[in-house]
Amino acid sequence: MTDERFFYDAGRKIIVTGHYGSGKTEFAVSLALLIATDYSGRLALIDLDIVNPYFRSRERRTLLTSAGVTVCGSLFKEEVTTELPALGADIRAPLEDRNCSVIVDAGGNDRGALVLNQFSKYFTDDETTVLAVVNANRPDTGDADKALEHITAIETATGLVVSGIVNNCHLLRETTAAAIIKGHELCAKICEETGKQLWCDCYPAGIVDPQDLSGLSGRLMPMGLYMRPAWLDKRMKGE
Repeated sequence: MTDERFFYDAGRKIIVTGHYGSGKTEFAVSLALLIATDYSGRLALIDLDIVNPYFRSRERRTLLTSAGVTVCGSLFKEEVTTELPALGADIRAPLEDRNCSVIVDAGGNDRGALVLNQFSKYFTDDETTVLAVVNANRPDTGDADKALEHITAIETATGLVVSGIVNNCHLLRETTAAAIIKGHELCAKICEETGKQLWCDCYPAGIVDPQDLSGLSGRLMPMGLYMRPAWLDKRMKGE
């Protein structure tokens, strides 16, 4: 198993893209909390997903703030106006602060990622890493051709180049090591065809034992289920 601190090589700004249902937001929140565990500098998570009204990283503002992560995004601090796609002026502050590391949770697919164009001047190649989260269990990214079509659409819409592929082949609490290995194989194929880097393989902490993934040639990243409402699990158990 590899060093979980690999993300320090990514530069000051990490942009997270991905198709709806890929687990993009869960990855962004998990990454922010993981970095915050031993990071002494300023860290911000910018939620630019103003298209999808579900599973937005800003919904975990209390959790992130308590870990030392500043959350920026919606003009509204309370989620009583979820249908209004309004961005707050505080977004630019962490992007301009050279002493602040930033994770950007971009909107799903190419249409959602278009919001990035408003801030393109901040995303220079020397300090920005653009990631695409791929879930092999989603129909729109279930094979290499579909996943590449999705990634190319994001690059075309934003003018940014995706340099890293994140394998997040999850089935929520039903995720198995076999599912993650399946996703790894798909992402490895994408990287072989494009020259992009397989940035990491995600696994749900406490559900899949990372030792069962020791044969993967890559980096392993533990993921939480921070975005999953607790009432869903209670309903599944019949509580």
